[in-house]
Amino acid sequence: MSGLAKYKDELVRTARAVASSGKGILAADESTGTIKARFDKIGVENTEENRRAYRELLFTSPKISDYISGVIMYEETLYQKTADGKPFTQLLKEKGILTGIKVDLGLKPLPGALDGEVAVQGLTDLDVRCKKYYEAGARFAKWRAAYQIDTKVGKPSQLVIETQANDLARYAAVCQANGLVPIVEPEVMMDGEHDIETCAKISERVWAYVVRALHDNGVFLEGSLLKPNMVTPGQSSPTYKTTTPHVVASYTVRTLKRTIPSAIPGIMFLSGGQNEEEATLNLNAMNKLSEVIPWRLSFSYGRALQSSCQKAWSGKAENIAKAQEAFELRAKANSEAQLGKYAGGAGGAESSVSLFEADYKY
Repeated sequence: MSGLAKYKDELVRTARAVASSGKGILAADESTGTIKARFDKIGVENTEENRRAYRELLFTSPKISDYISGVIMYEETLYQKTADGKPFTQLLKEKGILTGIKVDLGLKPLPGALDGEVAVQGLTDLDVRCKKYYEAGARFAKWRAAYQIDTKVGKPSQLVIETQANDLARYAAVCQANGLVPIVEPEVMMDGEHDIETCAKISERVWAYVVRALHDNGVFLEGSLLKPNMVTPGQSSPTYKTTTPHVVASYTVRTLKRTIPSAIPGIMFLSGGQNEEEATLNLNAMNKLSEVIPWRLSFSYGRALQSSCQKAWSGKAENIAKAQEAFELRAKANSEAQLGKYAGGAGGAESSVSLFEADYKY
């Protein structure tokens, strides 16, 4: 029996469980370098123990299972344990939360593409790593491809669009052959001065190439999830701050309908540098649209779920309960947004602090 045939039923169950009603993904897969940048902002030393303690804070939040269906981890975290010796994977499983793993090895310049364009590394020995991660308890995976918009120079180039579509599809096929549901992440980045129409046009083109590559590589759509960007103006566009959640929702859903097969059970949006409240309000607006939507529209947020939590914690044991409350407040808000029931205002002014990072890599 081939790998895909062996795992087909399990892949469907996993994908549907991750994309379950009222829940979404906590993306806690920051690399060692990225978590250092987060810790530097709150005055915490970037040691393995501090990284472990912070992830334990998140995973032991009392109400996490009310709002979170899956957690994406960095490889280091996958093998870590709580202070009393329980593996994180076991802890989450007992809470009914699935473990995911970041399997790409980061972005590097793509030879032959336009200046500054990048592609993801990590296909070599991916099958070996996926088998190891499955045995360690992971049941889904993530691979992020990033695309820059710069219409003056023609970004994204055709080369980067085709290369990354094919790499995303190969990654997805390898994951499925080894029991992991692939989260396919084509992120059209927020950097730039472009308007929302430009973002929609380029997102449509990028996603269409990705879907074609998924078909060409025999990827089982029902056992897959998509993690795309929302369609917004560029962060430097004069219309960015005045574009309403309803407009973002309308453009995003229109672009999805033009490109994404209904067989994929869940669209787990990335926040992409939106602040905590923006990411929640935009998701809520999508789920309030009156039109029929064939997918579960949910979240897979990192910064937009953790920023307030990290500030509340600041590396101090006495702040753990306070930090967990901040995390749960944001998780609850996004759970409500996934149902189209978010009333707004969770977290106060702190939730509207900018989280945008230019040319984001991790």
